[in-house]
Amino acid sequence: MAGNQDQFEIKFRLIDGSDIGPKSFPAATSIATLKENVLAQWPKDKENGPKTIKDVKLISAGKILENNRTVGECQSPLCDTPDTVTTMHVVVQHPATEKEKKAASKATENKCMCVIL
Repeated sequence: MAGNQDQFEIKFRLIDGSDIGPKSFPAATSIATLKENVLAQWPKDKENGPKTIKDVKLISAGKILENNRTVGECQSPLCDTPDTVTTMHVVVQHPATEKEKKAASKATENKCMCVIL
């Protein structure tokens, strides 16, 4: 938070350790809006970047944040102290392709289900 209770200074830590931000957001900002901001500021030189906000997971204080929540609702009294920058971790998780889904279902079909007592 940056001095004012209604504003949060947030930076986004990518998987390779680089950061986006910090930037100030009002407490009423939705998590979906934060994801859109990450998407817009994603470094162009990084491979496998997110294509939609559905590909982005934000983690703060060990919790995956839901799109319909606001920044103010997700604050952690232990981690988000006044005049500090909150770090949210960004995980990119692309949806599974049809080929991957078929391979996963085929793998479960070939398992032995015998029980020996």
